[in-house]
Amino acid sequence: MSEQFAKFFSVVIPTYNRQSILIKCLKALETQKKSNFIKDYEVILVDDGSTDGTLEWLVENATKFPHVKTFSQTHQGPAAARNLGVKQAKGDTIIFIDSDLIVTETFLQAHANALAKGEEKTNSDRLFTYGWVINTCNFDNPTSESYKITDFSAAYFATGNVAIARKWLEKVGLFDTRFQLYGWEDLELGVRLKQLGLKLVKCPEAVGYHWHPPFNLEQIPSMIEREIERGKMGVIFYQKHPTFNVKMMIQMTLFHRLLWGILSLGGRLNEKTMKPLLQWLIDRGKPQLALEIARIFLNWYNVQGVYQAYREINN
Repeated sequence: MSEQFAKFFSVVIPTYNRQSILIKCLKALETQKKSNFIKDYEVILVDDGSTDGTLEWLVENATKFPHVKTFSQTHQGPAAARNLGVKQAKGDTIIFIDSDLIVTETFLQAHANALAKGEEKTNSDRLFTYGWVINTCNFDNPTSESYKITDFSAAYFATGNVAIARKWLEKVGLFDTRFQLYGWEDLELGVRLKQLGLKLVKCPEAVGYHWHPPFNLEQIPSMIEREIERGKMGVIFYQKHPTFNVKMMIQMTLFHRLLWGILSLGGRLNEKTMKPLLQWLIDRGKPQLALEIARIFLNWYNVQGVYQAYREINN
């Protein structure tokens, strides 16, 4: 296969108050093996106004991360941070990951190989690669986690682990910075990319391990707030693309109201009434099961947030 397919990768990472896991993320990116399809790579880290000492730590440890170039902005959200990263990047190909994702040493190589094979097969670069994201609570050894059915994603374009030619991002106008809260900025961009006819190429060899702390009851208030924010951003998504498919994605349908209304008994199964059960599961070493059960009322909050935001916008 010709070296005409070789890429210069810019790995764009927005971060906000994730210093401890960010260290692991950056260390993993410094150990990348290069194939014939990688000219070189850089890591473009955009700090989105962190208050946990992230920038200070990066300055003190800059020599340990020769591939990393750091930029910062006031807290504006991941959409604006990724846009800044793309504008500062030198690469012809952009890889988006999150700052709590730990990759293997063949991560870039896997994306490069998949892009080269896809371009040779289709005789076009109108495509992008999407790697696996495996969720884990194991901070000490995150890459030891196995793939689970709950890790499956049907998303067309998600910035947790995706590689795409820079020119396509620029052609569609990058991320919409109105998405300042949690959710949907990447899937909305995906709608525009799909309109350009870009093909999704799945690349399970490019695996990243998405770390998050084990579920506990103290997380619930922030999780509820995040679901409400996701509802608000979902309405912006629907305003831009008023299709049934988007309504299904953001859960703004009668089906979703009935589904989560029935499962939560009209909101009666909530963070208060389910607290004893959730704590019982956590105490028995089953935080992931507790989280899956908690999603019943979290989705109920999301649906309520969607409809509340839609009413506010249309009044």
